[in-house]
Amino acid sequence: MSPLLRSLCLHSVLLVLFLCVLQAVELQLHEQQLQQQRDEQLRLRAEQRQRDLLREQEALQRRLSSSTTTRKPYIIPNGLSLPRRGEHPDKCYREVPAVFFQYDKEVKIVGNSSTNPYMNVIEICCKGWRRYEYDWSQCVPDCGERCQENGFCTAGGRCECFADFVLNYRNNCVPTCPLGCPHGRCYLNGTCQCDKGYELDGSRTFCLPQCNSTCGHNEVCLEPGKCSCAEGYARGLRESAALGCQPLCVPDCGYGHCVRPNECECFPGYKKRNNSISCQSECYMSCDNGFCANSTTCVCQNGYRYDNRTSSCLPDCGDNCDNGVCISPGNCRCFKGYVRNRERCEAVCVGGCGFYGKCIAPNVCGCAIVPGPESTYQRCEYGLCNAMGRCRCQVGMTRFIDRCMSPDTVTTYASMNPIKVNASLIQEFNLLLGRHFNLTTLTDMWWL
Repeated sequence: MSPLLRSLCLHSVLLVLFLCVLQAVELQLHEQQLQQQRDEQLRLRAEQRQRDLLREQEALQRRLSSSTTTRKPYIIPNGLSLPRRGEHPDKCYREVPAVFFQYDKEVKIVGNSSTNPYMNVIEICCKGWRRYEYDWSQCVPDCGERCQENGFCTAGGRCECFADFVLNYRNNCVPTCPLGCPHGRCYLNGTCQCDKGYELDGSRTFCLPQCNSTCGHNEVCLEPGKCSCAEGYARGLRESAALGCQPLCVPDCGYGHCVRPNECECFPGYKKRNNSISCQSECYMSCDNGFCANSTTCVCQNGYRYDNRTSSCLPDCGDNCDNGVCISPGNCRCFKGYVRNRERCEAVCVGGCGFYGKCIAPNVCGCAIVPGPESTYQRCEYGLCNAMGRCRCQVGMTRFIDRCMSPDTVTTYASMNPIKVNASLIQEFNLLLGRHFNLTTLTDMWWL
């Protein structure tokens, strides 16, 4: 074979190899583009699912949130109690921690109390009354566990039964003949014959259980042949069981003893405080949800912790309620812009923060290449984080310090929020360059 032919063959082979390699590279690039498109579609679907889940959670929170307005709450008490025309019960007032009225993390609530700025004075229904479940601006009589059906509660906690119903030994309204006769049967003449173990009451309108022996002190016959403690009384345990049915006081009387249901008699030197039934020592603290052991000590109930600002015991949620308000033991209500994720309240950033970002506040992304404490993240409000760990704004928006905004609103925002702008500048400076300087204080505004 001549050298020229051999050279042509070699070049042809090289050309074929080059074309094969080029085709393989093109196929690889095409597969990478397809994979990127699939990843982008998956990301968009995940973000859409996150937005849908957020809307569902917000709708659920709106449905289950109680308020002090006229909106109907989601828990309706038993029994029927209605406001009556011309009946206007007196309203009572109570001091509660102002933090319970905080719904925005950045907006601190100042109480309206004249004695403590951390307390709010609210209007409540007085004892024996409760909020009307369909209009919280009104108070209606409260019968507690009594008068569950076939009647309605009237002032003073009395149960008024409907026509042809009568109040029985359990303080419930039961039908009378010819409508019915519980634990018995009606006859055509309108009389009732009770079942075995029951007898007619004095008015001969309903059946009472029979007990073979006379029930003891503070006992009533609630079932045939069985005496039980009357309402507000209970038997003690072990040695104290021999004492029979004793009155119950909830919470306990403390430095006193229970003489009647929820009525304490204090030992000498102690008294009842803050409309409580418990007998306590005199102390300067409010000590709500707690107990004054002596003049300087407030002992909180389980699930509560002492708060110096309100001098009372507030609900305790541990360390899991930084982005919300603990409204009852272990129950944290998240601030606006946060949603509950198991035990904690986490911020929500609509649209996400990108692969290199973390949502650190409502619609505020924290940008950083290496994860760390939130104080080390660069803030990026209404924006995303790029691969360099820096804030990137969407098309048509411009970055101003730590937020993305419309270019024509920058001047207005800076002039209307000078303190916030100055604080943002200081934070950005400390984050990017502050570690290289030893600064003491910065009192002048950035534009002066």
